Amino acid sequence: MNPDLTRLSAAELAHAIASKELSSVEVVQSHLDRIAAVDADVHAFLHVDGDGALEAARSVDERRASGEELHVLAGVPIAVKDVMATKGLPTTCGSRILEGWIPPYDATVVARLKAAGMPILGKTNMDEFAMGSSTEHSAYGPTHNPWDLTRIPGGSGGGSSAVVAAYEAPLAIGTDTGGSIRQPASVTGTVGVKPTYGGVSRYGLVALASSLDQAGPCTRTVLDAALLHSVIGGHDPMDSTSINAPVPSVVEAARRADVKGLKVGVIKELGGEGYQGGVRARFDESVALLQEAGAEVVEVSCPSFDYALAAYYLILPSEASSNLAKFDAMRYGLRVLPEGVDDPSAEQVMAATRDAGFGDEVKRRIILGTYALSSGYYDAYYGQAQKVRRLIANDFSAAFEKVDVLVSPTAPTTAFKLGDKLDDPMSMYLQDVATIPANLAGVPGMSLPSGLADEDGLPTGIQILAPATKDERLYGVGAALEKMLVDRWGGPLLAKAPQLTAKGA
Repeated sequence: MNPDLTRLSAAELAHAIASKELSSVEVVQSHLDRIAAVDADVHAFLHVDGDGALEAARSVDERRASGEELHVLAGVPIAVKDVMATKGLPTTCGSRILEGWIPPYDATVVARLKAAGMPILGKTNMDEFAMGSSTEHSAYGPTHNPWDLTRIPGGSGGGSSAVVAAYEAPLAIGTDTGGSIRQPASVTGTVGVKPTYGGVSRYGLVALASSLDQAGPCTRTVLDAALLHSVIGGHDPMDSTSINAPVPSVVEAARRADVKGLKVGVIKELGGEGYQGGVRARFDESVALLQEAGAEVVEVSCPSFDYALAAYYLILPSEASSNLAKFDAMRYGLRVLPEGVDDPSAEQVMAATRDAGFGDEVKRRIILGTYALSSGYYDAYYGQAQKVRRLIANDFSAAFEKVDVLVSPTAPTTAFKLGDKLDDPMSMYLQDVATIPANLAGVPGMSLPSGLADEDGLPTGIQILAPATKDERLYGVGAALEKMLVDRWGGPLLAKAPQLTAKGA
């Protein structure tokens, strides 16, 4: 393994491959070696496709040698969250009920990665059906945070953030339903972006909550996120919720990296009681840097955000109970026969399969969602939650009339210990208190490393939010702040992380 290759950013790798200083095969093999060395400890991958990735890399090298003009990221490897359908590769959503399922088609995001010539290293671990904030609810075991293997990497997409933080992949795809890209980015010291709802196709993404789910980039730099966003974004006629508009000028904004004259709103409701002192301190320092760089900073109140968590945990389970009804043991996936029944009915097989195939958190949310949608309770719970959702969207609209972007801490705490919150679902749910409003309103959000907390020396994150379809603002502000923070730290934050070896941290 050449450790120097795995430390390069995607933009640096892309330049080296395009200029033929490196071959894609060298780059892919180096990352496969890194995976072999450390992933037994991190457990970020559920499936590694070494042969497929090397074959794709060889194809890129051959096409480039023949003089073919290729995409800027051609030859740069990537990992994909195991909630995206991948033709010929297992897609389990971190659940036993889909164990061994191999899709016959690619999700649109995956198809676009392949069309750009990006070798897919494998599928990353996740909370079962994206339900969780710690990647402890995976049926295949938890992922560990590369900063401290005794701690969580965030969730539900902890596998995607961990592969990037552990240098097992320069890029990864995550999905964000209530913060599942941004919260893992915060606790692993990486960059995570939730694009505008509909800005990236959901076709082939196994749905948790269809009105909330959104795929997006997991990277180590803002520019890398912009480059990946430009690959996966854009209209898709296969997705009825896809926005029929060009991808925002995210790469140009990231390269410009300027905040002069911008108005930045600090959200009053996101950052008070319940936020760890070190998280708040690093956030305040980041806001001060934006001000020094020429941004005007004002406080903005979004009062309906106080009700976002409650509304979300009615809307999400309701949509989940509907979406997960398809896992019936009749068409694909796991099938379990009930014990002691000679001639079981379809309903008995379905019940036995779901009991064996779904984990506790999935069952909890299905039960809650089914109750919220039941006769006599629909208007009282689901209907009221949708009204709160409208109020949250109105708060965003009012705020963006005053400011260009909004900021808050991404997560209220740094990474907690594995097992600490498994028996306390409400405490787990509160990890997404700052990220949920963006999903309810469909606006784009980014999490950027803001430093290390004084209490434990672990990463913290700052969240940047922009109006719908104005994703480029995230990248302009994010890149400018990233540059200032890296200068302050004397290098990338991840350089301060304990180094993983084949024996652990």
